[in-house]
Amino acid sequence: MAHLKKAIWSWSAMQPARDASPVVELSSVDLTYQSGEVEVRALRDVKLRINGGDYLSVVGPSGSGKSSLLNILGLLDRPSGGEYRFEGRDVSDLSEGDRTALRGQRIGFVFQEFHLLPNRTVLENVMVAMLYNRWPRPTRERLARDSLERVGLGHRMDFRPGKLSGGERQRVAIARATVARPSLLLCDEPTGNLDSATSEAILGLFEELRDDGLTLIVVTHDEQVSAHARRTVSMWDGSLSEEDRGG
Repeated sequence: MAHLKKAIWSWSAMQPARDASPVVELSSVDLTYQSGEVEVRALRDVKLRINGGDYLSVVGPSGSGKSSLLNILGLLDRPSGGEYRFEGRDVSDLSEGDRTALRGQRIGFVFQEFHLLPNRTVLENVMVAMLYNRWPRPTRERLARDSLERVGLGHRMDFRPGKLSGGERQRVAIARATVARPSLLLCDEPTGNLDSATSEAILGLFEELRDDGLTLIVVTHDEQVSAHARRTVSMWDGSLSEEDRGG
């Protein structure tokens, strides 16, 4: 981990100081949609504040509203009611183009399935994440190399995903999600396809990124994964309750 720690701290020098102001504020958020002839209320009066540098886990059974909450936070869905402020800005009524641009520049995503392009190299997979930023290719390549070094994969840049282990592929996904220096990282069951030892390594990386100032939200059904977070939100029938872990 020494190599990884050195790389992360070299990145932290490029980040703004950790801010105690909220990155995410949800005020009485509801989400309702039609499923056939049935109206489904996926989220109910959700209130949540997440400050810069927080590490939050979202736990609950299937159908509890975890994915709906993640989709709202990631600007993939719009709330049916209430207000969502991201970095102090009300994003509920932004145009689709503005939401896409904001998502591409300020929010990173890590999923259970790695969603890597099989015919692209590791380096190219990470560079793809910066297309929305319209940076010149030399800049994108330099940042992608730095991001891969940060997660300990500097020696795998020219490999294709099929040649990597599951843990290495998830590290590529994390490098891709953080290469554009987002303020928020959303993770949906990020260890679901990994063995216990590899899961612990990935969760250790999340903790180091959090310590470096990144704000993380991890959706999981696994209490052991949840235990790594500083705060935990439980979801049940679209409602939210929170246990403050302290620290």
